[in-house]
Amino acid sequence: MNYLSGENLSKTFGDRYLFKNLNFGISKGDKIALVGANGTGKTTLLNILAGKIDPETGGNISTRRGITVGYLSQNPEFDESLSVMDTLFEGNTPVIQAIKMYEKAMISHDNDALSEALIAMEENQAWDYESKVEQILGKLGIHDLEKPVSQLSGGQRKRVAMARILIEEPDLMMFDEPTNHLDLDTIEWLEQSLSATNITVLLVTHDRYFLDKVCNQIVELDNGKMFSYKGNYSYFLEKKAERELIEGAEMDKAKNLFKKELDWMRRQPQARSTKAQYRIDAFHEIEEKVSGKKDTSGVTLNVKMTRQGSKILEMNHLSKSFDGKKMVYNFSYVFKRGDRIGVIGKNGVGKSTFLNLLTQVLIPDSGTIEQGETTTFGYYTQSDFEFNESQRVIDIITEIAEVVTVGTGETISASLFLTHFKFEPKVQYNLVSKLSGGEKRRLQLMKVLIKNPNFLILDEPTNDLDILTLNILEDFLLEFGGCLLLVSHDRYFMDRLVENLFVFEGDGKIRNFPGNYTDYREALSNGEFEPKENKKTPINTSIAQKEEPSTKRKLSYKEQQELEQLGLEIEKIEKEKAELNKKINAGETDFQILSEIAKKIDHLNNRQDMKELRWLELSE
Repeated sequence: MNYLSGENLSKTFGDRYLFKNLNFGISKGDKIALVGANGTGKTTLLNILAGKIDPETGGNISTRRGITVGYLSQNPEFDESLSVMDTLFEGNTPVIQAIKMYEKAMISHDNDALSEALIAMEENQAWDYESKVEQILGKLGIHDLEKPVSQLSGGQRKRVAMARILIEEPDLMMFDEPTNHLDLDTIEWLEQSLSATNITVLLVTHDRYFLDKVCNQIVELDNGKMFSYKGNYSYFLEKKAERELIEGAEMDKAKNLFKKELDWMRRQPQARSTKAQYRIDAFHEIEEKVSGKKDTSGVTLNVKMTRQGSKILEMNHLSKSFDGKKMVYNFSYVFKRGDRIGVIGKNGVGKSTFLNLLTQVLIPDSGTIEQGETTTFGYYTQSDFEFNESQRVIDIITEIAEVVTVGTGETISASLFLTHFKFEPKVQYNLVSKLSGGEKRRLQLMKVLIKNPNFLILDEPTNDLDILTLNILEDFLLEFGGCLLLVSHDRYFMDRLVENLFVFEGDGKIRNFPGNYTDYREALSNGEFEPKENKKTPINTSIAQKEEPSTKRKLSYKEQQELEQLGLEIEKIEKEKAELNKKINAGETDFQILSEIAKKIDHLNNRQDMKELRWLELSE
């Protein structure tokens, strides 16, 4: 069943076409990833397909009648006057409205409202769905439902927007860089959720593990054209290489033909007038083919590293807290030459604080940091771009250095340095405001590398970079001889580059783990060590934070009824779980059936946790 179709889609940017006369379609069950270099128009095409912007004259988007579409943009826009609660539950289905009523009643402790909400939940059979909602909010770290969306950070806003889509369950989900601002555990959960067979997805992402596990079709935007590959990311790489090999041979033929036709076109007009018009048209097609193919040799990252002494950086019993919350506690480490360390942990556990302590942006509460005399930091942050949008691209680099010393010891001009980073001469004199998000990221990375650091600290460097640039950045970092400290949610990127992990487990504890991210996950699954146990925190934080009353009060009649009903429901859930466990122990071997049973048990556990929490509150 076809969900959405686009015909003759074109879009220009300035004086050039991003793409021209593209045709696109997505059917039920498709999981399509849109890939391509920065600036090729991936986000623009996604906005057109989602109906956020119009295609140029002649283009048409048609969506099957009755199909619902959810779209997660890179920078979601909300009604700033609404709370997180009202933003999440904007959907008008009876189930969503019943859950919204229930959540509000639980937060307000209004017994009458809670009684009405319980009736609505039962009438709409919303308990299973409510359990799923609680899981979504918990996994995405959304706890304060009464907070105004106007007070959320960029990362929080994106997680709220993602939660809203997952709660509403539209027929077609569109995501633009869904893994940005998520920690690794959450990415793996989202990966598993979107892999379900009944979900239809169109997404733009640079996360190669995510692509490989979720998507069954890759669509590449390249030089204004679209190439589709039925298969996962590994299959796409194989077939793309074959296509480029064929295109290379065709390009050689086109160049030879172009030389002949160019000679013919340069003859006198009288001679040309006797020739067929189709040959003149064919010449212009060949000319466009020869001149339009861009160089895909890649970005050359090659800068000289400042000499590094024997003493690099020493951290002794370092501690830092904010408002009583420990971010780093009693941590010591002596950096050695060639250290390649990855930093992982949930959002908000202190990773960025740790980096700011290292670079002495923050002062520790206790402990010392001793920096070697020759240590030169290159600190790439995930904060907003530090650019003047009205400046030209080349001015950004020449402000730092007119010439750049490369790895061979030779010096090159700032303009040539930009060219190595795929900023062609005509682009160098464009305003920064005309660059795509990925191109700005690349320019920001140049600002770090041009200073010839010997200790690189990269905080989420993969955000918004295209896969080609990521591959080349990886190759450069593999050859980099200094110390590397890397914070990234890109598991493939981490696996290639790091040999050691600092695992932030919360409450200031940092575990030093020898190995890369895959080694760490295998150690966890094999039970070789257990991470610090995370205590469950209920979604309704106002309940958890409620002070214990000095004297107990009697339950109202409605509360007594609710308490009795909760006891029966918990007993019923226990029986359902027992039946499902019997099926598992009966020797069933079909993986699909076992997977469905496991999911049902997980849903029942979540549902039981919430009911037991309410039962305890009433019984106390």
